[in-house]
Amino acid sequence: MRLEEFWGVGPKTSERLREAMGEEAAVAAIENADVRALTDAGVTRGRATRILRRANDEAGMDALATRDARDVYDDLLALASEYALTRHAADRIRVLTPLSDPDAVVERLDAVEAARDAWEGLDEASRDAVVAAFDAYDDAEGTERAAVEAVLALREAGLDGDAFDVLGTIDPEAVREAAEALQYVTPSGVGSGADERLDDVRARLDDARELENSAFDVLERIRETGVRDLEDFRRAFVEYVDSETRLTRGAIEEVAPDEAHDAADFVSTALRALVEDLERRETEREREVEADLRESIADAREDVDRAVAAVDDVAFECSLARFAAAHDLTRPTLGGDGLAVEGARNLFLSDPDPVDYAVGDHDLSPPSGDRVAVLTGANSGGKTTLLETCCSVALLAAMGLPVPAERAAVGRFDAIVFHRRHASFNAGVLESTLKSIVPPLTGDGRTLMLVDEFEAITEPGRAADLLNGLVDLTVERGALGVYVTHLADDLSPLPPTARIDGIFAEGLTPDLELRVDYQPRFGTVGKSTPEFIVSRLVANASDRRERQGFEHLAAAVGEEAVQRTLSDVWEE
Repeated sequence: MRLEEFWGVGPKTSERLREAMGEEAAVAAIENADVRALTDAGVTRGRATRILRRANDEAGMDALATRDARDVYDDLLALASEYALTRHAADRIRVLTPLSDPDAVVERLDAVEAARDAWEGLDEASRDAVVAAFDAYDDAEGTERAAVEAVLALREAGLDGDAFDVLGTIDPEAVREAAEALQYVTPSGVGSGADERLDDVRARLDDARELENSAFDVLERIRETGVRDLEDFRRAFVEYVDSETRLTRGAIEEVAPDEAHDAADFVSTALRALVEDLERRETEREREVEADLRESIADAREDVDRAVAAVDDVAFECSLARFAAAHDLTRPTLGGDGLAVEGARNLFLSDPDPVDYAVGDHDLSPPSGDRVAVLTGANSGGKTTLLETCCSVALLAAMGLPVPAERAAVGRFDAIVFHRRHASFNAGVLESTLKSIVPPLTGDGRTLMLVDEFEAITEPGRAADLLNGLVDLTVERGALGVYVTHLADDLSPLPPTARIDGIFAEGLTPDLELRVDYQPRFGTVGKSTPEFIVSRLVANASDRRERQGFEHLAAAVGEEAVQRTLSDVWEE
């Protein structure tokens, strides 16, 4: 496959990748979802992420049928990446996509579940050791040596077994020897400490170079000894260099020239010859040492390669396991023709109330068999939050990840349409919204519709007509849908496979917060209860005239109800 055949790789990007890493390596980086390789080649992180998401599973990305669905998807991956153990693991999490292959969904769920069991099976000290191992790997920029040392640390921490059996296939003694060799093999040659003889030659070479750089000073010091002829000068030169450096007299005498034009020529020629001789010795010894080191690495090459691959894979799976454990996520039951949850929680709230909800066919406790639910009820009652929760559950399950619920049954959807409330009566907004949410219903795949307060984009009477049409179309096309509205009383009779649910506000708390029963009541129309909102405004009014204005509203919505609400608050 050529670079230009990947989504988002145009002429400029492909040219940059070819120049930085070559066509074959660039294609491999995209196919392996290697964000790090693309960013190192000069592609911005955001663009690299978009390219790799499409390369990962373009059909899966097409399931995100609306901007709001894509926003929830981005927010979920951002949240999950907070638990990443390495930078590369965070990059891999950010390019996860809904999976179009059902077998791939099951495979990833299996991997995450096994990784979570392994992670939760560690004690706190072992978990800290695992985190420290990955921190050290990241700090070392993911070198081969860092990968080997991370594998050894992970094994020592107890992170092996079925979930990470790849760690058990690596010979610890072989990679330990390789790690010792790898610490000395660098792109610029053999590092210090690998061989005493090489270090000694380098030390003497440093001394010789220092003298060569100060040849004029050497000449002056020798002249100060009162030398009379060339032989005296030769002897004084050898004694001076011997006293000032770690060079041997024999090495110095060997390079001293027999003839020279003058004293300056003698010094410069001798020192240049000395440096060249030591450079030759350094090169020869470095080749010998590097050959021995690479032989040690070659003996463990398969284990080293497995260690490099294992560290990235284990970091990725363990990061997802940490995400699942931190939010008490549950493996969903896949398949069927519905979306159902018990004890579902919104991942973006700090202390969410769990709810049960469902549309379609399933075996959980909420009502089964309804293709559409029309959700009504209190202002600020959590209706939009419930839609977002349903969207999160559907997306996480599609990516092969556990979901925030005690139990969940999730079918497969080819398109997930999530539309948040966007308050505007602009005709362009209505048109763009219909163009966004209707086409997925007319396609051949299975669609999940999650639409919030459609009436916010047009006048209520016409909104009710449009909402009736959407409900009917959802049922006719065999899709599933949850539609939030305050227009339940204005709707025409719904199809037999559609129901109306309600969320109810029950009053105000002593802190004047709305007290809501977030669990929808199935088959019951909810009320918006504006009297509770007006009651709070009356109680919180900052001056007399402001309070009089809100009291006027209280009379409009039911002064008795407002007084009763405030009386209940004061009593409590």
